[in-house]
Formats: sequence, structure tokens, C-alpha cells
Amino acid sequence: MTFLTGLLVFLHLVGAAIIVGTWIYTMKRPTVSPGQFHASLLSLVTGLLLVAIHEMGDGDVNHGKIAVKLLVALAVAVAAFVGQRRTRRGEPVSTGLAHAVGGFALINMAVATLW
Repeated sequence: MTFLTGLLVFLHLVGAAIIVGTWIYTMKRPTVSPGQFHASLLSLVTGLLLVAIHEMGDGDVNHGKIAVKLLVALAVAVAAFVGQRRTRRGEPVSTGLAHAVGGFALINMAVATLW
């Protein structure tokens, strides 16, 4: 179970790194890539699996923190979905939407580490 938890944490961090890294890379011309959407789903699913593993074990889960992180992760996923659909159609992606994807992901990382 320790290996599985470690693997899920690793994948969770990789997803967050892809979202924030792509956001920083495209800072001059803000856009949302399909990779950011897929990375948001990766982080969302691995986060839910991590909570499930801790709930099944003897780990103490802070449900308030998990609720906040889930809401922010859903906001990232929805914004990334809308942005990547616009990118695929060749439509312009608003600066606010592109920054929402990266900014919310960064906020979620801050909640995870500072709360």
C-alpha cells in the first residue's frame, strides 16, 4: 500500500507541475492546452484516490481541506476544459481563463502545503 500511495502522490504532483509549468511557459501569450486539461483530470483522479486510501486506512483526513481542494480542482478542470475546447476550435482563449487554470492550480498547491 505504501508503494501505491507513493505512486499516486507522484502522479498527483506531475499533474500539478504540468498545469503550472504550461501556464508559466505560455505567460506572454496566455492560452490553455489540451495537456493542461488532461493534467487537471490526472490530479483530480489521483487526489480522490489518495483520499480514498487514507479513508480506508487509519489516516486522519481533514474533510474541510479536502472539500476546498476538491472545489478548486473542479474549477481548474472546468476552466481547462473550456480553454482547450476553444484552442481546438481555433477560437481565442481569454487571458482571464488561461490565468484561471494556472492560478487556481497554484492556489490548490498552496492549500495542500500551507493548510
